[in-house]
Amino acid sequence: MSNQESFNQPAQRVIELDIEGMTCASCVNRVERKLGKLEGVEASVNLPLESAHVTVPATVTDQQIVDTVNATGYKATLRQAPAPHTRPAASDTANSPGHEHHHDAEPMHDEHSGHENHMDHGPSASTLRPRLILAAILTVPVFAISMIPALQFANWGWVVGALALPVVSWAAWPFHRAAAINARHLASTMDTLVSIGVIAAYVYSAWQLFADPRMTEHPGMESMSGGGLYFEVAAVVTTFLLLGRYLEANAKAKAGNALKALLNLGAKDATILEGGVERKIPADQLLVDDVFVVRPGEKIATDGLVVDGASAVDASLVTGESVPVEVGTGSAVTGATINTSGRLLVRATRVGSDTTLAQMGRLVSQAQTGKAPIARLADRISSVFVPIVLVIALATFLLWLFISGDLNGAFTAAVAVLVIACPCALGLATPVGLLTGTGRGAQLGILIKGPQVLEDTRHVDTILLDKTGTVTSGKLAVDHTVALNGHSPASVLTLAGAVESASEHPIAHAIAAAAKDAMPDAGTLPAVEGFSSAPGGGVQGRVVLDGSSKAVVVGRSGWLEENGISLEAGHREILAAQENGGATAIWVAVDGAPAGIVSLSDTIKPGSAAAIQKLKGLGIRPILLTGDNAAVAAQVAAAVGIPPEDVFAGVLPEGKVEAVRKLQASGATVAMAGDGVNDAAALAQSDLGIAMGSGTDVAIEASDLTVMGSDLGQLVQAIELSRKTLSTIKTNLFWAFFYNAIGIPVAALGLLNPMIAGAAMAASSVLVVANSLRLRSFGK
Repeated sequence: MSNQESFNQPAQRVIELDIEGMTCASCVNRVERKLGKLEGVEASVNLPLESAHVTVPATVTDQQIVDTVNATGYKATLRQAPAPHTRPAASDTANSPGHEHHHDAEPMHDEHSGHENHMDHGPSASTLRPRLILAAILTVPVFAISMIPALQFANWGWVVGALALPVVSWAAWPFHRAAAINARHLASTMDTLVSIGVIAAYVYSAWQLFADPRMTEHPGMESMSGGGLYFEVAAVVTTFLLLGRYLEANAKAKAGNALKALLNLGAKDATILEGGVERKIPADQLLVDDVFVVRPGEKIATDGLVVDGASAVDASLVTGESVPVEVGTGSAVTGATINTSGRLLVRATRVGSDTTLAQMGRLVSQAQTGKAPIARLADRISSVFVPIVLVIALATFLLWLFISGDLNGAFTAAVAVLVIACPCALGLATPVGLLTGTGRGAQLGILIKGPQVLEDTRHVDTILLDKTGTVTSGKLAVDHTVALNGHSPASVLTLAGAVESASEHPIAHAIAAAAKDAMPDAGTLPAVEGFSSAPGGGVQGRVVLDGSSKAVVVGRSGWLEENGISLEAGHREILAAQENGGATAIWVAVDGAPAGIVSLSDTIKPGSAAAIQKLKGLGIRPILLTGDNAAVAAQVAAAVGIPPEDVFAGVLPEGKVEAVRKLQASGATVAMAGDGVNDAAALAQSDLGIAMGSGTDVAIEASDLTVMGSDLGQLVQAIELSRKTLSTIKTNLFWAFFYNAIGIPVAALGLLNPMIAGAAMAASSVLVVANSLRLRSFGK
């Protein structure tokens, strides 16, 4: 990885910048180009995160980098490096535990404050809201009075002009400001088009009104010889585009932060053991070789090795896998996982930024920053379109003035060019299509994070499906019971469930639940007496069933042998057959002899197989990716119709990212569907990340598409909706540009009055909106 290699080169360093003021792909290109002119500097700028990942040689200072970005017209801020990892002495903490806890937690917060706040830069929704409200309130009467003669009154033009002035000045200020910044650097974007069109329409109308103050003296009266008034054009364009910008800013603010969600997963406190005395400290103050206590139900504070105790650790928050991991003395444990049963003493081996959780955070960050931002099509075209329109308008004015000598006619034709080229339809093409598509998606439980996501869905040809929680339910359930030595499956399950009901182990909960559900007439399970358990081994107790008391032992093979119960070769073959089929097999012994095996498995979600077939029908190759063993993966793949060669088993979180990269390197456009924290980095690395909404917040934050349900069929529907929305937006853009391609030459020839140009512009906008509204019927 180039990012990692740059750390290993002594002459280079990597710095992170937050950059305010970027509005489009042109801004990103400009910043990267300016930074790239500094010798040895390589920059990757991320527009959605408004950040830059910059590789800097020793000869260039951090201040030079910041100054270069600032000189480009934006505001750069250097992210601060993490503070050294220390903690106060025990006496200090003892003197004022409450104050120390909160005080010392603050550096950790500050360390990540840049990550937490980087979505807040630029024109926020709260900044745009008052401008949008004012624009909407004033535009309604401006439009109504201008377009409906029955509402007009004496000298209505002056009133309309006064009402439109705040709209085109204060409300439209974000467009004017961005256009001015771009103009200083000889560049143009959508903001330039909006600013020019709005100002031209308003100034021309004001000029017309001052030239003939009595042109609206009577209701319904408006001189057409000079071209009329276009205050409503200026106001409507501003309001529509402000609405689009507000919706965009609002969606961006709600996009969230995967890094913040990752950090919040970690334990907040840790109980360390010093000289046999327990002391609670903030988890971020843990040092390597500290020994800390983890009680049942608590999160493990940091990565470490178990030095005493045994338990089952629920790692699903980090791994997404459903089966708890048995740990004992010498076992490695990961921070943020949950201790489910026994008390553990753990020696910290990695703390702070070295932990597995922190490394996963960096993986997500690097994948997001490294993903090339997809420039909006309208911005890419407008960078060429705007100068061309300006040149045509100027040429129209000069030629008309030279040929006819009519200043008013020349100005009318030039303004007609600007008005017909005003990008109302162009500006609406993407946001209205996106708004309608995402609105329909929300009704169907599908969340689309932005227009670039739609572009990605069109090209996806491979999808990686995380097994647990995506293809399967992610929860262990009793699959079946094997009875031995004359026992019935029902009695074996009942006896096992009665004993397991007194245990707090997750597997015990699954067995007890299945046994209770199987009781006739919704009866209760028999009571257990003399219950005892051994973490990592099993449980035992006495249960009265059918009038007789039975000694019941439930657990792994080793637990039965510890209790003097021998297993024959035939019994072990039955156990091996269950485990080879991908099941978790638990022994049940009654009165000193094996009575049966309870087999548990992660159940396949209803509809997964049908969804896999639909994906194939869309031209997408499904690949199963899992941290589980090969036997489990092969069984699930066969059940849903994925061929054996498309199964990747035993894959660690880092391996999932690598699998995505390898497929991308082979030329595939890769989508990734997952629901665990271990999927977050792969979701961010993939061309299209799809999170199943039943999963963790981190997976959802790192994804591009989120399916709020847990059904794979919704995932297919999400891809279909995204492709349909993209197709609608492309159609919108085609009609917007087609309208300009026809309208501009006609206006330049003087055959189009600006009023008609305004009407044509409005008609093109209506066409774009009407086309977008067809998406409301998707899936019906």
